Amino acid sequence: MKFPVTTTDGHEGNILEMNADQEVVTLYGPDGDQLGTLSWKDVIEQIRANNDDVRFAHARSYPRAPLAMKVRYTTPEGKQFDSLTGGIGAGGLFIESSAPLAPGTELSVEFALPDRPWERLKAKAKVAWTRNKPERHILFPGMGVRFTDIDEKSRVELIELVDALNRSRETA
Repeated sequence: MKFPVTTTDGHEGNILEMNADQEVVTLYGPDGDQLGTLSWKDVIEQIRANNDDVRFAHARSYPRAPLAMKVRYTTPEGKQFDSLTGGIGAGGLFIESSAPLAPGTELSVEFALPDRPWERLKAKAKVAWTRNKPERHILFPGMGVRFTDIDEKSRVELIELVDALNRSRETA
């Protein structure tokens, strides 16, 4: 099935063709030249990638909250990086980075909670997903990391922190 592009700025005259048998979308230019093809899987993943809460809601075991705090992470090769978090939960955190590490990379992370800056929490983590460029001018590039080893006391402290942060946002 072919759909002419008539009102999308800068793309008028192009044609989108949806092939249900092959589950692909193909873009043709105004002159009929094929400009590219995406599988339905790629289209679906791109749409879901635009909303991290939807994209990863099925994968999260714990609620999370936006929170900027300092974090230090170390690669298996011993390289250390200091950055900021963009969100945190008892299951992991988002680390802002203009050069996020590849999904599957194992890390050691170290950070302090805002109400206990003298107490460093340490955990083992693994990069679960990356955002390589800013999105919608408000979401920084970086990586979502999932804790693979964190002590239960730290996890409980994170649950309490996220709960308090989310409660204060609801009443504000």
